[in-house]
Amino acid sequence: MEKTEFLEQNIFQNLKNLNDGFDSDSIQYFSETDFETVLERIEQFGIGIYEMKPRLDEDFLDVKVNEDYRKKATDPKWYKRAFSDFKKQQANLKYSASYKVSDRLLNRKSAADVANESAAKGEEQVTNEE
Repeated sequence: MEKTEFLEQNIFQNLKNLNDGFDSDSIQYFSETDFETVLERIEQFGIGIYEMKPRLDEDFLDVKVNEDYRKKATDPKWYKRAFSDFKKQQANLKYSASYKVSDRLLNRKSAADVANESAAKGEEQVTNEE
């Protein structure tokens, strides 16, 4: 599975991408509320963030990277702190980030893939028994 596909299926699912063309199509931007959900989900998966870039309208506000906090990209303390700092600095920002997704996660089948395979095997067994 590709990194983009993994993020779409497991992290960005049911969240609104606010990038309406002001940046590269491959970069997703989220509201403060949705980005908080992104942070919760990446922590559950053990995904890291290398940098966080919020925008105010079309302008970059600032960039924070994990090295600024002397933490590993996968340490949630740094990105939670950076997010909190940005929220205090300015309301209604659009947030983007660059993510570190391990090969282990990318090679792991999604829960939906596993469920679909199980359902297919179940149908196969019923067919074979007939």
